[in-house]
Amino acid sequence: MRGFIDELRSIRERDPAAGGLIGLFFLTPSVHVMLAYRLGHRLWRWRLKFLARFTMQLARWFTGIEIHPAAKIGKRFFIDHGMGVVIGETAVIGDDVTFYHGVTMGGLLPSVNSDGQRQIKRHPTIGNNVIVGAGAQILGAITVSDCARVGANSVVVKDIPRGATVTGIPARPVSARRVHDDTTFQPYGTPADLSSDARDKAIKWLLQEVDILHNKLKMLEDAQGATKPRDGDFDSEADQFDHKPFSTTDRN
Repeated sequence: MRGFIDELRSIRERDPAAGGLIGLFFLTPSVHVMLAYRLGHRLWRWRLKFLARFTMQLARWFTGIEIHPAAKIGKRFFIDHGMGVVIGETAVIGDDVTFYHGVTMGGLLPSVNSDGQRQIKRHPTIGNNVIVGAGAQILGAITVSDCARVGANSVVVKDIPRGATVTGIPARPVSARRVHDDTTFQPYGTPADLSSDARDKAIKWLLQEVDILHNKLKMLEDAQGATKPRDGDFDSEADQFDHKPFSTTDRN
């Protein structure tokens, strides 16, 4: 019971729209589906697989969240809004993980027959304190390390290092932060201080370099124009020389 109250309190810390604990219990789809999952996962471990799948199917009808009962999910897992989330059979999720709606933990099929596929891990592994933004697709037997963040609508097909933030299709790292013991929750997969991805930053840097070069060129042109002789200056300077007729004797 204490663990369940701890999970409700963790939801209040991560969801600014959450009300009291009673409201969370009755009105939060994530709470309902996780209660069903705890039962379904236990039934699956007891090899009552039909009852386990049936339990999770009922939960899917009521919440719009699909979790395979064989998936392994840690403590204080929270799905904000919830609708459209899919978590596959061999997925592993750590503690204090936050998903937003529309997230898919999907599998990539290896080149083996269907019987062999059942013996292979084909879904992602998510570390602790990970945040996955709305609509993100995490595919294959990859690892999203602790404290990583996945931006909304990203497609992740490669491992993500600890503390990294990734966005895009396919997802690429756009920032990395130092991870300390302090794991204060920061909402959403893409933080507000991340203005653009790496390609946008590269384009902005190139445009700034072009502006700098343009300004330098203009300064050189202005300096050359200031030192350029005016009309008539050549004549006045030429008058200072003695125009003697050229003679072969001058060589001696």
